[in-house]
Amino acid sequence: MAVQGQGQIQEQKLEQRLAQTITQQQLLHSQLVELPLPQLLERIDTEMNDNPALESAPDSFQESSEFTDSSDYDTNDDFDAQRDREERQSALDEALQGIGRDDEDLPVYHGGNTVSEEREEMVYGETASFYDLLKEQLSFCQLTEREHDIMEYLIGSLDDDGLLRKSLSQVGEELAVYHNIDVSEQELEAVLNQLQEFDPAGIGARSLQECLLLQIDRREDSRLKELMHRVISNYFDEFTKKHWDKIQSALRLTDLQAKVLFDELRKLNPKPGASLGEAVGRSMEQIIPDFIVDTQDDGTVTFTLNNSEVPELKVSQSFADSMKEYQQNPSSMSRQTKEALLYIKKKVESAQNFIEAVNMRRRTLTLTMQAIIQLQHQFFVDGDEASLRPMILRDVAEKSGLDQSTVSRVSNSKYAQTRWGTFPLRYFFSDSYVTESGEELSKRRIKAALHELIDGEDKRNPLSDEALTDALADMGFPIARRTVAKYREQLGIPISRLRR
Repeated sequence: MAVQGQGQIQEQKLEQRLAQTITQQQLLHSQLVELPLPQLLERIDTEMNDNPALESAPDSFQESSEFTDSSDYDTNDDFDAQRDREERQSALDEALQGIGRDDEDLPVYHGGNTVSEEREEMVYGETASFYDLLKEQLSFCQLTEREHDIMEYLIGSLDDDGLLRKSLSQVGEELAVYHNIDVSEQELEAVLNQLQEFDPAGIGARSLQECLLLQIDRREDSRLKELMHRVISNYFDEFTKKHWDKIQSALRLTDLQAKVLFDELRKLNPKPGASLGEAVGRSMEQIIPDFIVDTQDDGTVTFTLNNSEVPELKVSQSFADSMKEYQQNPSSMSRQTKEALLYIKKKVESAQNFIEAVNMRRRTLTLTMQAIIQLQHQFFVDGDEASLRPMILRDVAEKSGLDQSTVSRVSNSKYAQTRWGTFPLRYFFSDSYVTESGEELSKRRIKAALHELIDGEDKRNPLSDEALTDALADMGFPIARRTVAKYREQLGIPISRLRR
């Protein structure tokens, strides 16, 4: 009985270790799946530096995986086999679902050449503009919902230099017309004052003079700060014309005092928004597409994984030979030899697990892109944004056999180079609008049609929202007038009387 009990304990321990190994392998796979190609290359390089048992074959890189798609969806044995492997990830995916993004939170970026949406060029970087960075700071402010909406509009009203060129009365009128927010200039001034406390100093100023004063006010109290404030407040005209001698005479400064003062004034930034944009720009990097999609003239769509830079990984032959040698003579091993064997075994297993995770990443990316092309086949044929059908994470998950959280991680930071431009995978996702009759329409197609109608209208007699609603219904988009108004605002298009 004791032997049997001991055997059960050992079996339980073995199962626990096996379960732990599987979980760690799944976690590694989920981490690699989320990485875009440049970061994957960095991770591989780091792993090879940390693990001497992992190496790349000399002058050997992975061949690109190719997939061909026509308008029909065909299932084959290889596809099913790959799906079976992916189903092993379900336990981890369920545990990590919170990490994935909901469909509503999935942002859609753009690429190509249409007027209905903002498009990105072939070079992508951090998508955060200085407007985005200001909105991040906004999240730390304690504002009412109304103040938050006003602040967001003020941020969106700043020019590229970070200055507010509009008068507060004009901002108030726009808030009333576009957002139905009736606000006084005093309330606007109070919210603007909070915006002017954001970084970098000078943001939200209504003039160059105010911009410089805001920067000076951030300095610690000193005689120099007082002099700088006096120059910008009382001698701004002389300052802009660089009449340093007049300023020096008026303030009765020595040559040394004047030099120190003028040197500090020259350090002030007249364009805080532009400088922040330059900082963001410097962090941009050229994005290497993870997928190369090719469309033939007959409508056949093929894609390859961009693996040209990914080395073919293998376990070091010297580690494998050493491990085999030690295992052949276990009885004659010294303590030092056993310790060496344990070290080698650990490194070899780690290398094998990493190689398997890289391979599984490739299979997961293939399944995801395969499903996207099958669901959005028409877009890859004609490049027309209106051809994008409603598609959410669940659709790709069901088509590929993957979990939604896995699809989310794949789509989060990958790019596809197509005949029509380079697009983030998120671009191909689009919510649907369900009509009263139950018909499902693509929101993107509706917006494209709406933009087309407004572009072609008579500017002397622009179409009202009600007229746009009727025109869209004639085009096969029976949506409510309030929905038309909502989409028009999302496109940044004013009401009819302001489009004359």
